[in-house]
Amino acid sequence: MSQRVVLTMLGGFDLRLSGERIVLPPSAERVVAYLAIHRGSATRANVAGTLWIDSPEDRAMANLRSALWRLRRPGIEIIENVGERLALRDDVEVDFLELALAASHGYDSESPLDIRQLERLAHSRDLLGDWYDDWVLLEREHFRQLRLQALERFAVELAAAGQYGRAIEAGLAAVESEPLRESAHHALICVHLAQGNRSEAIRQYRSYTRLMADELGLPPSPQMEALIAVIPKAALARVMAR
Repeated sequence: MSQRVVLTMLGGFDLRLSGERIVLPPSAERVVAYLAIHRGSATRANVAGTLWIDSPEDRAMANLRSALWRLRRPGIEIIENVGERLALRDDVEVDFLELALAASHGYDSESPLDIRQLERLAHSRDLLGDWYDDWVLLEREHFRQLRLQALERFAVELAAAGQYGRAIEAGLAAVESEPLRESAHHALICVHLAQGNRSEAIRQYRSYTRLMADELGLPPSPQMEALIAVIPKAALARVMAR
């Protein structure tokens, strides 16, 4: 294709050809999204069986043929057909794949952090947030976990490097994405302590303990208690009482 094709799937589905939106029927959107998530190629039977799981095999295959026909209507060829296999063309830009790769590198302690990806990870939205197909939910959760792990690593390692502003940005993004995730609060408290802001560390600890008590009826873990133990008990008690 000589024109740039961009597929956005973080937040919602949006397909654009040289900046102009291409509107597809829901069935065709799901074929494109499935092939984008499972980059490479997939058999027609696998695509049809996953997308139309409640339909008989012959009906599912007919639905797939119809969706593929509809994909040709906008005048662009973004699906490759090789025998019984289908694939999204390599030159289609997919935001989810780019950020999932960045999150994987950020999570991998053997890979160097790429600070250029922090803002994208911090402000990323969920994969196809308004879709509730089982195959989407699994990939959404996988991406969410990768992203959170990467943000927590950014927070801890940037704090160790003295880049406290960016470390706090990463920690806050992790906490906002999953307020009940202890490791996210733990990472953010570590940043505040590394910067010498014990009062901020206490406030974050208080916010976390109250949230856990209100939502789950649980106390903080021993690991969290050990983290905050470096703060004098009198100072901790004063802030916690507010």
